[in-house]
Amino acid sequence: MSRFRKLSQTLWHCQYHIVWVPKYRFGVLKGAIAEEVATCIQILSEQLGCEVVEMNVQEDHVHLLVRIPPKVSVSGLVGTIKGRTAIRVLNKFRKLKGKLYWGNHLWARGYCVDTVGLDSEMIQKYVKNQEKQEKTAEKPRY
Repeated sequence: MSRFRKLSQTLWHCQYHIVWVPKYRFGVLKGAIAEEVATCIQILSEQLGCEVVEMNVQEDHVHLLVRIPPKVSVSGLVGTIKGRTAIRVLNKFRKLKGKLYWGNHLWARGYCVDTVGLDSEMIQKYVKNQEKQEKTAEKPRY
């Protein structure tokens, strides 16, 4: 199976490592709360056409390795996940909402994102040798 995915007019492989934290980085993501966050992330990602490759919900932060199609922005995915999980978790676990420091926010502002791609040396070789490969593949037209 190819690592590439297909859309109607696009062949793509866009993989990202995303990390975000709860407000004030409090370690509240444990037990049932962590399970709810993980379930929500999985469901919301699938609804947007994204594929969760790996996920790790730790007490004070979330790691997500995800394939995102080009038609979905990273910020759109993260915004949807953070917004909808916050609503769901704060409604389901009312004890969090009651704390003075939460207000109506579960997550801290912002996130960290890094692209996960091919080895840079492999890309450099490909670019360097691409012209030679195209010339050998060309056939003269008469």
